[in-house]
Amino acid sequence: MENMDRPEIIITHESDLDGLLGGLLLQRLARKRFGAEVPLQSYQTDYWQKRNLHEKSAWVCDFSFETRLDKPNWSIIDHHPYVLPPKFACLVHDANKCASVLCYELCQQAGLGSPALDRLVHLCNVGDLFLEDDPDFWLAQDYAQLVKTYQFWNLHALIGGDPEKLLDHPLLEVMTVKRRVEDPLGLAWSKANLTAITPNIGFVDTVIGNNNLIMHRLLNQPGIPFTVLLTMFRKGNGPIVLSLRSLHGEALKLAMRLQGGGHPNASGATLPRSIQKIPEAIEYLRNIANPAPAKDTPLNNLESLFEAIEIKS
Repeated sequence: MENMDRPEIIITHESDLDGLLGGLLLQRLARKRFGAEVPLQSYQTDYWQKRNLHEKSAWVCDFSFETRLDKPNWSIIDHHPYVLPPKFACLVHDANKCASVLCYELCQQAGLGSPALDRLVHLCNVGDLFLEDDPDFWLAQDYAQLVKTYQFWNLHALIGGDPEKLLDHPLLEVMTVKRRVEDPLGLAWSKANLTAITPNIGFVDTVIGNNNLIMHRLLNQPGIPFTVLLTMFRKGNGPIVLSLRSLHGEALKLAMRLQGGGHPNASGATLPRSIQKIPEAIEYLRNIANPAPAKDTPLNNLESLFEAIEIKS
């Protein structure tokens, strides 16, 4: 923690509870260490990757470490895989802990721990890492759905930037009812509306329910031939975003080939903006997976993109 310089800004992931909780904890840490109210900014992954990094100092939470972040006076607190170690930046990393756990451990070193935060951070960790064997797994999924349902800044405003107010929040009752009622309906509908992209990669159409839980349950059901399942969504006029799930690490391999990233079994990617509709996206992925043979090139010399990432049935 001593290597973390005073930040001009704290930047965090906007898509999930881990990013929200981690960002709020880092703000609290900066307040304690420097007596300053450091502004918080949040980004979706695709916008973050295009952002100009003009600040002289920053704390970055829940985004993968990459060479463009390797700047003096920058600190990155994260748990995603990375390629090269930093030369200049301070990196706090553990692949076995979610980002908010790493942020909370820094807070605990500064005397900012509490029983309420202990509980909240534990639930965030179980939900973000999808720890199915934990007795709090289903409750953690309800917490995880709060940000996805009500959006980062709406929830931030509702709790007044105070993370403890998330614990046992009344909206969790809504999440529990939605899970019990919507997820079985959504699972049955999605199972009947799977589309093969390749023999090993399937598109899951969704109309209701927790998409991540639906994909996870489908992957564990007998008779489902795919080793990777993905959903797609498009917000407003933005690009189509893929969410990928697997059981044995194939999701991240595919996401990286599509210029995305994430965890081995839970990853994401963004398609080119020229792809505007879901049918176009499916065709785009099929064309990448099964490129047309070059003229006069023997078929046995071809290696498709998805064969290269060793996705096997």
